[in-house]
Amino acid sequence: MKKTKLGEFEELVLLTVATLQANAYGVEIKRELESRLNEKLSVGSIQSALKRMEEKGFLTSEFGETTLKRGGKRKRIYTTTSYARKVLAEMKEIRAGLWDSIEATVGAVAHELKVI
Repeated sequence: MKKTKLGEFEELVLLTVATLQANAYGVEIKRELESRLNEKLSVGSIQSALKRMEEKGFLTSEFGETTLKRGGKRKRIYTTTSYARKVLAEMKEIRAGLWDSIEATVGAVAHELKVI
């Protein structure tokens, strides 16, 4: 399978879509990310990332039903693809390995300091 680069922000958006599942639409993705990152994000940055990831094959989208609450507008609901879930699992494994290496190095240094 072709490797496609996934930036940090794209990874966060993708993880948020996976977390929200059926509620993964623009405004809710923005709310969830802002809450977790504790910072303001623009709707445009979210929409751009969603569009890029859909083009790369990480996401699919479809329109939901119209609602009075949204003035008759339909939500575009995003869903992660199996490819996205595979890439996220690989990234999680890579990151975990790196963190384990850091912890092992710090642990070895701490042990050496105790011996001295």
